Amino acid sequence: MRWSLVLASAYLLFIDCGVWSQSTTAASYFATESPIAKANLLENIGANGSKSQGAKPGVVIASPSTSNPDYLYTWTRDSALVFKTIIDQFTLGQDTTLRPLIDSYVAAQTIIQQVSNPSGTVSTGGLGEPKFNIDETAFTGSWGRPQRDGPALRATALITWANYLISSGNSSYVTSSLWPILKLDLDYVASDWNQTTFDLWEEISSSSFFTTAVQHRALREGASLATTIGQSSSASTYTTQAANVLCFLQVRSRSLFYSKQHMLIFGVPQSYWNPSGYITANTGGGRSGKDANTLLASLHTFDPAAGCDATTFQPCSDVALSNLFTYVQSFSIYALNSGVASNQGWATGRYPEDSYYGGNDLEGYYFQPWYLTTLAVAEQLYDALIVWNAQGTINVTSTSHAFFTNLVPGVAVGSYSSSSSTFSSLSSAVKAYADSFVAVVANYTPSNGSLSEQYSRSNGAPTSAADLTWSYASLLTANNARNGVASAGWGAKGLTVPTTCQTTTTSTVATVAVTFNVDATTVWGGMLDVISNYYVTE
Repeated sequence: MRWSLVLASAYLLFIDCGVWSQSTTAASYFATESPIAKANLLENIGANGSKSQGAKPGVVIASPSTSNPDYLYTWTRDSALVFKTIIDQFTLGQDTTLRPLIDSYVAAQTIIQQVSNPSGTVSTGGLGEPKFNIDETAFTGSWGRPQRDGPALRATALITWANYLISSGNSSYVTSSLWPILKLDLDYVASDWNQTTFDLWEEISSSSFFTTAVQHRALREGASLATTIGQSSSASTYTTQAANVLCFLQVRSRSLFYSKQHMLIFGVPQSYWNPSGYITANTGGGRSGKDANTLLASLHTFDPAAGCDATTFQPCSDVALSNLFTYVQSFSIYALNSGVASNQGWATGRYPEDSYYGGNDLEGYYFQPWYLTTLAVAEQLYDALIVWNAQGTINVTSTSHAFFTNLVPGVAVGSYSSSSSTFSSLSSAVKAYADSFVAVVANYTPSNGSLSEQYSRSNGAPTSAADLTWSYASLLTANNARNGVASAGWGAKGLTVPTTCQTTTTSTVATVAVTFNVDATTVWGGMLDVISNYYVTE
């Protein structure tokens, strides 16, 4: 097997270090690595974690690394994703010992929300501050701020907790203790979702697919919770703004007309969808837009009840599968992927133009694959399998055709029921493909099971921040997905894009179809962006 050859060469390079001692099969790797990942994740949470000394109770450190790079801080985004994993484990009955830790997270976030910081106070934008010191004080150095995904992700984690408590008969705690935290975050999202933000990689200030998608989810489930606990005014606000966010996900703003009465947006379908077959991660930045940002968005807005809905970019939707295929293929630049067939797992990073973190790569390159992004590919495919097996149908469309033919050559566009041999062939191929990405991670996991942020694009050696908490969380969520375990949905089923949208609570926005006739010389694979001004009179 080609993969065995890749593993063998890696083993020859690092046999003295025992780096490649992990099993290459997904099942055995998860069985061995999951307990290690969970233990290491917990060690990175204050105050009792052995690697998080100095952190306040419930505070998640990104990594114990203090230099090259210094990650001994707590990020709102990372903390929320980690505690969503912990809360899911508790509410799904996988670990009922986690309650004290969840309570400490709630207490820590109650404090951190109120800390004035360079982004502002709690009422003037401070909720968009991306990171804090681990003693719950403000980080005042220069940084890419604000980052508006944090409040939405924190809301999603705590709404999951609130829904569980309500179902357990503890609605009074939700109303008195959780709702004040949630309302601050949800009000922030409702009022500022249409403002520019740094993306989750903290590099580009524009609109970002990941941020918009998780904001949409938070508002939808926030409205549902608000209704449940009798907060009708908040529920109405969140429902209205969730519809506007969904509209923004689907319509790219091209030019604006402002008046005292209303603002019109001229658009073309899909803000973030590139007709070449992938989701553009950010509206700014000047890059191709092929980015793990988009896969992570599908994972963190997964709703099993929504099926393969393309409106919310569900993991098994044709747009999400096409996007995954395009994203993976962009990493042919990695030496680790040289000679590996396209229907086998590849090492993947954040995005192909990445220049972050100067590792000592044998080829002199500076950008590396990440453990969490490689696992994200596998997890999206496992999530897709959960839905296909539940609904008993796989649909191959013209949009997803390239993804499927890469795995099962010759498969035709069509709908295949679970009783057909084609369904079996497709689902088996997707499962094997997902497992092969886990095998990549397994091959480049050190013998002690520790997961850093990145691994070398040339030889797979771990690099950058050691013991990255997010890496461990991604391992745990991918394992759950492989086992067919999904957390509760958030109301994505049956959503439709409104025909009239608002960018603020006072400005009415109508979508208007515009046809562009362009005469231009292009290069194959390039992008043509049409920018123009329109003036509308009443």
